[in-house]
Amino acid sequence: MTPPETTPDFKENPKRIRFEDQDRFLAQDIQRLSHSNLSRCYHCRTCGNGCPFVQAMDYPPNGIIRLLQFGLRQEALESSTIWICVGCHTCSVQCPMEIDIAAIMATLRRLALEEGAMIAEPNILDFHREVLHSIKRYGRAHKLGIMLRYKTRIRQWFADLDVGLKMLGRHKMDLKASRVKAINEITRLFIPTWKR
Repeated sequence: MTPPETTPDFKENPKRIRFEDQDRFLAQDIQRLSHSNLSRCYHCRTCGNGCPFVQAMDYPPNGIIRLLQFGLRQEALESSTIWICVGCHTCSVQCPMEIDIAAIMATLRRLALEEGAMIAEPNILDFHREVLHSIKRYGRAHKLGIMLRYKTRIRQWFADLDVGLKMLGRHKMDLKASRVKAINEITRLFIPTWKR
């Protein structure tokens, strides 16, 4: 049976899903780890309507919830959506059932890393790592340093150069990184709890 023409997700996302590898406890595990009751979702799609990045995602936010409800662990952990989500909480705020979708996405990113899942958007992960490196080193994000290290890592040195020059011209980026006074308190956050 062909899906109705009014279903835009099917045309944009013609992935075929295999149900043989269902994890019956996936939804419960994600609910426990994210402290968010995803079984309350009735798929009204309000979350996707408010998301500023939904057009770049392979599944809308409620689509990820549906994957979790069906126990499709690999499809959820290897989706682009969990990496494209910026955690702005627009979806969570707009959800009529008060589901913390941003917390679910963060939980899925963490599980993807822990389980060694294929990262659908490795450049986004690299960018996150550079931001964390900057925060660990300076106690805040040094934008110019983050972008230089990131562009070096992905070998696209001159991509977005025009944007960077505009930001420098408008004093939105500092040439020199400044360090917070209580840097020890911030670097402690990067030490595993069992080593503290």
